[in-house]
Amino acid sequence: QLHMLGEGSRGATLEMTLAKILYTSKNTQIIGMSATLNNVGDLQKFLQAEYYTNNFRPVELKEYIKIRDTIYAVDSKTENGFTFSRLLNFKYSSNLEKADPDHIIALVTEVIPKYSCLIFCPTKKNCENVASMVCKYLKKEFRAHREKEKQDLIKNLKYIGNGSVCPVLKQTIPFGIAYHHSGLTNDERKSIEEAYSAGVLCLLACTATLAAGVNLPARRVILRAPYVANDFLKKSQYKQMIGRAGRAGIDSAGESILIVQEKDKHLVQDLVNSPLENCYSSLLLELTKGMQTLLLSLVGLKVAVTYEEVNNFMCSTLLGVQQQLLSKEKSLSEIIKDGLEKLMEKGLLKGRISEKDNNSKCTLTITPLGKATYKGSIDLAYCNLLYRELKKGLEGLILESNLHLLYLTTPYDTTSNCSPDWMIYLRQFNQLSGAEQKVADIVGVPESFITRKASGQAIRKVGWRFLIPKVTELEEFWVYKALLTELTKQLTYCVKTELIPLMEVAGVLEARAKQLYNAGYKTLAHLANANPETLVKMIEHLSRRQAKQIVSSAKMLLSEKAEALQEEVEELLKVPTDIP
Repeated sequence: QLHMLGEGSRGATLEMTLAKILYTSKNTQIIGMSATLNNVGDLQKFLQAEYYTNNFRPVELKEYIKIRDTIYAVDSKTENGFTFSRLLNFKYSSNLEKADPDHIIALVTEVIPKYSCLIFCPTKKNCENVASMVCKYLKKEFRAHREKEKQDLIKNLKYIGNGSVCPVLKQTIPFGIAYHHSGLTNDERKSIEEAYSAGVLCLLACTATLAAGVNLPARRVILRAPYVANDFLKKSQYKQMIGRAGRAGIDSAGESILIVQEKDKHLVQDLVNSPLENCYSSLLLELTKGMQTLLLSLVGLKVAVTYEEVNNFMCSTLLGVQQQLLSKEKSLSEIIKDGLEKLMEKGLLKGRISEKDNNSKCTLTITPLGKATYKGSIDLAYCNLLYRELKKGLEGLILESNLHLLYLTTPYDTTSNCSPDWMIYLRQFNQLSGAEQKVADIVGVPESFITRKASGQAIRKVGWRFLIPKVTELEEFWVYKALLTELTKQLTYCVKTELIPLMEVAGVLEARAKQLYNAGYKTLAHLANANPETLVKMIEHLSRRQAKQIVSSAKMLLSEKAEALQEEVEELLKVPTDIP
């Protein structure tokens, strides 16, 4: 997925990682692949790479677009880029026409359930709506196709979801349909992907993230609209999505159909006939997550510790290769100088960096706050604010519940998506204990503020945030280390403390942990020494294979923990070599 180099903060992180590997290890071989790259020369120079290209595709891809009830083939040889292919042959009642004006059902039923189909939708909500709408109008025969396996999938999702399944999936899976987006947990996503790969599910309504990652091909790929969220589709995104059409070894051809409204016709003509976009460095666009983070980590990791060394390193990045293109006002060395000065102003670096007086060879050092910031991967835009809040927290940390710690550990960037219903907020506030209400008051959200918001008054914004910081690097915050270790576990598993040791075992989720605990398996040692046959008898819906897996995983985990303790003991008993 090398084209991701041009994608915002993800691209900046990828560029930083690759640049460090290339700079510090001359023997490491990097193989980058992409089907949607244009300016390969820049990337070749950045990665010091050989370039191999091939247009071979094991399964032919036929591209179509649909406007109203007409399907056109994409044909770059014609003047407007399209040629007439066929009219849709599907009888729509007036009710169905209202529910499905874009004829998704007609396009889908031409291939499912015998073959597989993906529908890319602009938003997560749209994925769910499309999946629901399609199954409402499918014939009953669709339910009979691999019925038992679909019921097993629902049972599995119920177990993963601790007894509950999303109502949309409960409605759509019996028809062989599901949605796939980032709102699903990893385990839910994995179950749905496996069922689709096995042909139990024949239709997935998904967001663009599926095109960028998981290898789930289909006989037909439908693009619900030429948009990702509110943005018009880029050529590389379009290529990634349609590239899912055609399964090697199964289909003789794959086909993609882009649904287009009349108003977007000209934009789509440009899209299908335009070249791929160029890939540009994101280090300058993502300043605090890109350039400044990179400079801080270079000094922190001792990859480059003088102004001169930092300059040499930056010349080997993609930004270094593209500097003339990306920065007209300032040279690369001026950008570096500005970045290092900013880090010094924030108290993250120490040293001198003027090019005169040989200061370009002066050693730069990282401060304790700088070290904590880069080790904790904290956005540099917030590191000083976070430090102040943690410092203030030490003055009066309330530990009667986890609320104060939770406030201190919520990421700042979640605030932009946070628009509470203040009436519900007030109700929840009134259910807090006195100590918890005191926490709200301390962090600047007193009851008077919430009451005024609930009554609809406009008031200044309050900072909402949380983030698990790497505070252990700072000695003054030693107290947080112990407190956050336990809180991290509780937040990871979201269960009562006594269930956490069981949930650390691979394959044990909350519902299973409760069953095991109630049956007397209360510790890791209990599980590691359990008899799989006894487990099968005592625990409902536990197969012999799952029981064996749980016992062997518990044994492995117990052995790892014992080894770690043994190493600690040996370290403690080691005779120092420098005894006076």
